[in-house]
Amino acid sequence: MILDELVTIMDGLRIPVETASFAGKAPDQYVVLTPMEDVFEIFADNAPHMDVCSVRISLFSKGNYLYTKDLLVDALLTAGFTVTLRRYIGRDDDSGYHHYVVDVEKEYIIKE
Repeated sequence: MILDELVTIMDGLRIPVETASFAGKAPDQYVVLTPMEDVFEIFADNAPHMDVCSVRISLFSKGNYLYTKDLLVDALLTAGFTVTLRRYIGRDDDSGYHHYVVDVEKEYIIKE
C-alpha cells in the first residue's frame, strides 16, 4: 500500500527509488524508502479498522537537494500523506552525498 504509493510519487518526480538500500551504482540523486511502523489505531468489535503506516524517505543528493526536497514534500502533502519529520542529516565526505530525511505516515481503512 504505502510503498506502492511512494514509488508512484517518486516515478512521477523522476527520482530513482529503492526500498531499504540502493542496489547497483547509485545515481547523483536518489531516494531510499525504509518502512518504520505499522499500527492498528482504531478498533471496534475486537477487530482493527484502521492501519497507520509510517515510512522514512531518505533523499541522497550530490548537488543542491533543496529544490528536490520542496518538490517531494509538496507531492507528498498533495497525495494525502502526513509529514511527521523533515531533517537534514548531513553530508558524507567519502561519497559526496547530502542526506535529507522526510518521515511520512498514511492511514488506511481496513475493509471487512
